[in-house]
Amino acid sequence: MTTAEATDDHRNARAMDTLVDTHRFLRQAVALARANVDEGGRPFGAVVVRNGEVIATGVNEFHRSGDITDHAELLALRAVARAHGSDALKGAAVFASGHPCPMCLAAMRMAGVGLVAYAYSNADAEPFGLSTAAIYDDLRLPLGEQSMAIRHVPPVADDAAAAGDGLYAHWAHRG
Repeated sequence: MTTAEATDDHRNARAMDTLVDTHRFLRQAVALARANVDEGGRPFGAVVVRNGEVIATGVNEFHRSGDITDHAELLALRAVARAHGSDALKGAAVFASGHPCPMCLAAMRMAGVGLVAYAYSNADAEPFGLSTAAIYDDLRLPLGEQSMAIRHVPPVADDAAAAGDGLYAHWAHRG
């Protein structure tokens, strides 16, 4: 066996290990979602993994909190940040039971998550009223054409802004 063949075999073995790990973590996310359904919640679970280890999990808790943003992925990200600091999310992987909504996907991008994998698609969720595909479609439109009114309304000049110290400049020059 040549060195190149050995390298290819090693890559193939790592790819298989990664696929096995992906399935394992997705099964865990789905199991969390099923348990959440059994407790009266929605069928969403998430697992955050760093260096092959689970560092946090979450389930959709809207049924408990009434907070529409209490999605499994966001709660798992918050758990990581509280326990390990937000830098622990950089390059981490999130495994979700369902296709992440735009809010969760944006949060994962802002946090520096390196991989997102999900078990059930928006097409799988559609017959049950759980798909976020329509929101993704709406967000593809120019702001003026989206279903929600979104307007840029610059602040009225005040003393701080007139002095060249607008909100962002104020933030940039904080002591």
